[in-house]
Amino acid sequence: MSAPDFVKHAPAEEIRTEAASLQWLAEASEVGGVDVVDLTSVDAEAGMLTTRRLTAASPDADMAREFGRRLAHTHAAGAPHFGAPPPGVGPRARYAGVALPMVEEGLTFGQFYARHRMAPYLRAAVDRGSISTSGASVIEGLISRVERDELTSQLPALCRERKVAAARTHGDLWGGNVFYAHADGGARAFLIDPAAHGAHAETDLGALALFGTPYLSEVIAGYESASRLAAGWQERVGLHQMHMLLVHAVLFGSGYGAQCVEVARRYVR
Repeated sequence: MSAPDFVKHAPAEEIRTEAASLQWLAEASEVGGVDVVDLTSVDAEAGMLTTRRLTAASPDADMAREFGRRLAHTHAAGAPHFGAPPPGVGPRARYAGVALPMVEEGLTFGQFYARHRMAPYLRAAVDRGSISTSGASVIEGLISRVERDELTSQLPALCRERKVAAARTHGDLWGGNVFYAHADGGARAFLIDPAAHGAHAETDLGALALFGTPYLSEVIAGYESASRLAAGWQERVGLHQMHMLLVHAVLFGSGYGAQCVEVARRYVR
């Protein structure tokens, strides 16, 4: 007997965001991207989303390399612009209890990331008391540099080859949202719990490095076997972790606030 489906309960707007994200990423899996957990039903008004239950498998180096290779293809499926939501999601998307603003086209990556993924969460973290006034000044210095595109890099090679305006990103790709599961007589990675939008591919990779991902070096090797990252990507990892760190400072307090300030200092002259 198969295991029952997994049921998730959340506010309506969060359910809509996640359901649309799963569907959008699943489109990329059809052209070589990472597999996505099957969405079996959605009732946003009831605050309920149901996905096929997966049977966990232990990852190994080969699975991690294949995940990285396929992630490059997910990114290269592209998005219309930086800040673009999945089809059917409006500008006031929500995810994991916080606002996740989506924006109209016309912004560079730096403008999008600074204005819509850093500044709002810095203000909220200061209001919560998670980041001091002096710490906020450091992060504001980084935000200014980011908005001026001083730290912006090219998208990875496969994105450029396919001439996509922005990468199609998972949006919350810490290691816990990569689920290795048994499937079709083998085992492979599946994406779960996404907040997908058009962004920079390096932001997903930065998230993978933040809280620990099994065989991360193999994931990166697999990624670069399909799509070479822009030179200096290692030095930008902290930059691409800032959104997630700021959200954690808002939700969980000053320990993450101190980490935000520490990371920001690396990039402020």
